[in-house]
Amino acid sequence: MKVLALASVVLMGAIGSARAADKWSVMGEKAIKSTDASVEITAEGDKWFKEDIKKTKLSVEGADVEITKVVLHWKARPDDTITNIGVVKWGGFTAEKDAPGHEATLTGVAVEYKILKNAPAATIKVWGYD
Repeated sequence: MKVLALASVVLMGAIGSARAADKWSVMGEKAIKSTDASVEITAEGDKWFKEDIKKTKLSVEGADVEITKVVLHWKARPDDTITNIGVVKWGGFTAEKDAPGHEATLTGVAVEYKILKNAPAATIKVWGYD
């Protein structure tokens, strides 16, 4: 009986450790300019091709940015198109988007945007939750 209880504790610890390993990480980033209306962000160093993610989101640095459309390009899955995202404040994030099938490989992101308050540039980062 004690062995069964010990095995249960060890198994629960392993499951908890696996969940603790899940975290957000930057998968790619791109500087954007106010003179452009869109940007394509692709994999850096094959990072998106090595591991699947459960969720994704975008962040913005350097200026407030109005994002009107995001297209998520998934490997071997249909693209996801998200519209009317709204204004993302400097240092802020978009809402999280679940990967298709609860886990998939993201190969690229297309973003239509407008940089606000006459700022000349900003940076968009693509985050993945694994």
